[in-house]
Amino acid sequence: MKKRFVAMLTAAAMLMTTACGDDPAPEATPTPAPTQEAQPEPDDGEVEEDDDESNAQRANHSLSMSVNGEDGQLVINRATRKGESMGDPDTWTIFVYLCGTDLESEEGYGAATGDVAQMLNADESDNVRFVLQTGGTSMWANEYFSADACERWVVQNQDMEMVDSVPLSNMGDPETLAEFLKWGVAEYPADKMGVIFWDHGGGSITGACFDELNDGDSLSLPEMNEAFSQVYADMTDQFEFIGYDCCLMGTAETANILATYARYFYGSQETEPGTGWDYTAIGSFLAEDPSVDGADLGKVITDSFYAECEAGEQESGCTFTIVNLEKFDTFAEEFNSYAKELYEAAGEDLAGIVRGVSEADNFGGNNQSEGYTNMVDLGGIVEKCSDYADGSAVIKALNDCIVYNKNGMNHRGASGLSVYYPLQLQGSNEIGLFNKVSFSPYYMSLVDMVAKGYTDNGYTNEVFFTEDGEWYSGDCEVEDFDDSYFDDYTEGGGESELITFASEPALDENGVYSFTFDESGLEYAASVCAYIYYDIGSDELVELGETFDVNVDWESGEVQDNFDGYWLALPNEQLLSTYIVGVEDDYVIYTSPIMLNGRRTNLRIRVYDDYSTVIEGAWDGIDENGVAAREIRSLKAGDKISVIYTLTDDSEVEMDEYVWADGDTAIYTTLPAGDYYYGFGIDDVYGDYFITDFVVFGIDENGDISFYEE
Repeated sequence: MKKRFVAMLTAAAMLMTTACGDDPAPEATPTPAPTQEAQPEPDDGEVEEDDDESNAQRANHSLSMSVNGEDGQLVINRATRKGESMGDPDTWTIFVYLCGTDLESEEGYGAATGDVAQMLNADESDNVRFVLQTGGTSMWANEYFSADACERWVVQNQDMEMVDSVPLSNMGDPETLAEFLKWGVAEYPADKMGVIFWDHGGGSITGACFDELNDGDSLSLPEMNEAFSQVYADMTDQFEFIGYDCCLMGTAETANILATYARYFYGSQETEPGTGWDYTAIGSFLAEDPSVDGADLGKVITDSFYAECEAGEQESGCTFTIVNLEKFDTFAEEFNSYAKELYEAAGEDLAGIVRGVSEADNFGGNNQSEGYTNMVDLGGIVEKCSDYADGSAVIKALNDCIVYNKNGMNHRGASGLSVYYPLQLQGSNEIGLFNKVSFSPYYMSLVDMVAKGYTDNGYTNEVFFTEDGEWYSGDCEVEDFDDSYFDDYTEGGGESELITFASEPALDENGVYSFTFDESGLEYAASVCAYIYYDIGSDELVELGETFDVNVDWESGEVQDNFDGYWLALPNEQLLSTYIVGVEDDYVIYTSPIMLNGRRTNLRIRVYDDYSTVIEGAWDGIDENGVAAREIRSLKAGDKISVIYTLTDDSEVEMDEYVWADGDTAIYTTLPAGDYYYGFGIDDVYGDYFITDFVVFGIDENGDISFYEE
């Protein structure tokens, strides 16, 4: 079976080697947390056996968190950390929750099948086995797995056997996960056991394993907690590790859930290439020395994952982290103390804090073209907000948690764990979902303070403390959520009434477009960029996108345009519509909506300080379910690219196809002669926006630029 299975997959594997995924202005002063009496010492957290209790009750027994009323310190109470081995010494069972989705069913892809082939190629050992449950896909790219059932397979000694088949069930249902793991732990216990979630991921809000047979239903973090709580009740030991061969799951919220049930956590802050983990390296390493622990294995997984990314020329965007969960609670306590200080500082300078967060590294796009995951580097937030709270203790505790991590050049300073922050809300219930997974009431209150800008009713998720120190919130939905962020740009004036000026936006005597915030406007302004439109006649404007060619002095509040008349384009000088993904010290990453061989996607471009460019590939972005695409497709000769523009009436137009050739890259070119519109886009601290009046600048035949009044 191994030979047939592996041979059948060779062609498919070759195909995927380059794949990757209006009311008065509200006051900024936060509502302080009420003071409670000091709380009694927590008990040992041991879970009581009760056959009649609900799954949710069991999950609540597994983890409870409260705040000490005297000092605001976080108190964490987890189910007992178990440590009695369940199998023979130096044996390993790795449970793989194989939710195939489109990563498997998409024609010519078969990513899950490819990883099973890697398991089969691992060195032989009687001490090491992979135990799989299949499901969640409309079609498998092999002749063995059935899409009409949830099958259970054992892969060991370069062979595989189906050992059980159960009725097809939703892989996004926690009961499906719990039943698989309870069965697996009972049937295949080992000295060390691990769990791998295989599929798409979306981060702390949307979770992982999106069953394509059930409208993309996924396992949220609370649902994972519910499932693991059931399984853990029947175990005498923790899992050695729980890991995610999924995008964006390397988050602090995820680690907090898993710290009850496992010693180590493996995950990526960023999207993962479609090739994912190297299962041959995993199996062979354990076969050679099954006495290793989760830290040792995690390093091998990290290095081999990065090597596969390099082989597919996708390493620049990769991240991977191994977390020692036994040290997580110390970190969580320090983070809550830090968040308390930051929360209190927000009453004086919320804008400065928001600006700091916006400068931190983030993951999964987070722009108009690709969508938003709202996952931000936790260490980056602490670093960028160091003027408002002392982060030294939390950074030390974070570093103590991180056993090993590896980052590509696009995320060189990534700290290892992300945290949710509402860069741009994606729906009315997003803050309510975060409320369920946040492990710090003070950080949650800070997030709520920022998110309230999406409603006319002020705070929508104010945090309250009970007498026993637990926390809860009020209305968890933002009733007046408005996602029309980019509507009516050229009509002049945006929505936010918090953006006010000492000197209104205007052209000065030198033709420079500028303005100055007044004291209040500076207090509420979070960021400034500019938007460029091209006048194509007939009262139509083409949106060319956004630029940071703006000089901003946050001390004086003075802002000036710094536009030079150059723009990114294809090699044939077809202008691209571009949006900023990330800014590093020596380069900026842009994304541009395009059609690639008839399929809508986004072109990722890295632009260095000397204006040289590198095409990173094409990435589909975040879908309506919050699923991050794993595949970053490298461009190849013969690819047909059509630039997509958005017009002022929100319609879109595709330009003529350009056929990509070997050696091609994006270029910087002078904008063609004509008239263009330039306006400042200003975000306030609550995520609302203000668009200034647009001024016109002309480009002449010599490429010279001049601003003028209409």
